[in-house]
Amino acid sequence: MEAIYATGKRKTSIARVWLRPGSGNIMVNDRPAEQYFEREVAIMILKQPLELAQTTDKFDVLAFVKGGGKSGQAEAIRHGIARALVKYNLELKPILKKAGFIKRDARVKERKKYGQRGARARFQFSKR
Repeated sequence: MEAIYATGKRKTSIARVWLRPGSGNIMVNDRPAEQYFEREVAIMILKQPLELAQTTDKFDVLAFVKGGGKSGQAEAIRHGIARALVKYNLELKPILKKAGFIKRDARVKERKKYGQRGARARFQFSKR
C-alpha cells in the first residue's frame, strides 16, 4: 500500500497530509509533532481521528502545514488526517462525520469595519 494524500483546512491554515503504513509517528514540517506543537492539547487534537478509527499504530503521518497559528494548524492537520482515513476506508466515514472531523470548519475572523473599533465593536459614544 502506498501513501494516502489529503488536504485539510482551518481558519487560514492549510495542511497537506500523507498517511503511510507505519508505527504511529507524526511528523509536522519535518519535525516530530511533540517538538513542533508546544501544547499537549494540539497533539491531542491531531490524534483524535486516528484514535476514533482505532488506527493509531497503523499509520505514520507526514504533514506540511502553513498559515495561521498553531491551534488552527493542528485542526487543519486533523481535518486532513480524517479525509485521508476516509480515502483509506470508506466505512470510517460515518464515525468520523459524527465526530465532526470530515466537514471543514469554515469559521474565520470577521474583518474590521471602517469607522468602528472592530468587526462589530463600536467606539464609545459620548453625548457631550
